[in-house]
Amino acid sequence: MTRRELDAAGITDPALRAAYRRCRELNAAHGRTYFLATRLLPAERRPAVHALYGFARWADDIVDSTDPGADDGLRGARLAALQRRLDEGLHRGDSGEPVVAALADTARRYAIDHGHFEDFMAAMRSDLVVTAYPTYADLRSYMHGSAAVIGLQMLPVLGTVVQREEAEPYAAALGVAFQLTNFLRDVGEDLDRGRVYLPEDLLAGHGVERELMHWCRRTGRQDRRALAALREFEALTRGVYREARPGLAMLDPVSLPCIRTAYVLYGSILDAISRDGYAVLHQRAVVPRRRRATVAAGALAQLAAIRLRHRRRSAPVPARTPPTPPVDPARPVSEEVA
Repeated sequence: MTRRELDAAGITDPALRAAYRRCRELNAAHGRTYFLATRLLPAERRPAVHALYGFARWADDIVDSTDPGADDGLRGARLAALQRRLDEGLHRGDSGEPVVAALADTARRYAIDHGHFEDFMAAMRSDLVVTAYPTYADLRSYMHGSAAVIGLQMLPVLGTVVQREEAEPYAAALGVAFQLTNFLRDVGEDLDRGRVYLPEDLLAGHGVERELMHWCRRTGRQDRRALAALREFEALTRGVYREARPGLAMLDPVSLPCIRTAYVLYGSILDAISRDGYAVLHQRAVVPRRRRATVAAGALAQLAAIRLRHRRRSAPVPARTPPTPPVDPARPVSEEVA
């Protein structure tokens, strides 16, 4: 976290500044696309986004820990400890744990509904025991807590030009679209963890069983049945992007370049998956750096135009100088001066 961002946000307490810096480090290390988009927000709003992401990342890392000693019992204990810290932090507005301290401060500053954090933690606990979803409806129910509420947490920070309630369904849908994209990109890695997020009825419709997916991952070979299932899941995901798109116009204009960049770059992950022949069971799709740079450059240009318009609207209008009346040559000079 740069000093300028913390100063702009009015965060002065040294311990709290350090807490926000820790969240920024988590964002930079684990969320390259999200971190790049966050850089396009006004400086004073960035710390809050890093706090929200940092907490979500921390909880997710507990669930997905690759520590050989971290069995489900240990993960559950760690999540329970995090839940206690969260409850205490939100109640007090502070915490001895830096990430929770930053989150609690952000929740207070932006009046974020504490229920969103409860729903998120419930989804994280679900990940410890649920390894498959029979239908898409079941998956969407899970994603309310794991993804939709992330969009709802973000909305007060981003700001809207409409009543917040009007924008909430679109913010929730965008959170879901991003997570569906991650599910498709990470399907092989999740399979290694014993989880499959693609709905079972979708897979069964193409004759795909979990053993076939393991075979594809193990051999690095494609199967037409798995390929068809992955294509259908991509189409489903693109449909959620279309569902979320109208919400972009409801955002505060200064936040729009950030979210539009995330929207385009996450969508580009789907493009990369398609370009790579849906090889996600054994290969992670990556958006080319040139594409990321092009999108970022366009967003910067848009942001500059928005700021210029804002400065023009905010600039004081020069007072009109009344025209100098003509001098009456018959009038004494002393009267003109008086």
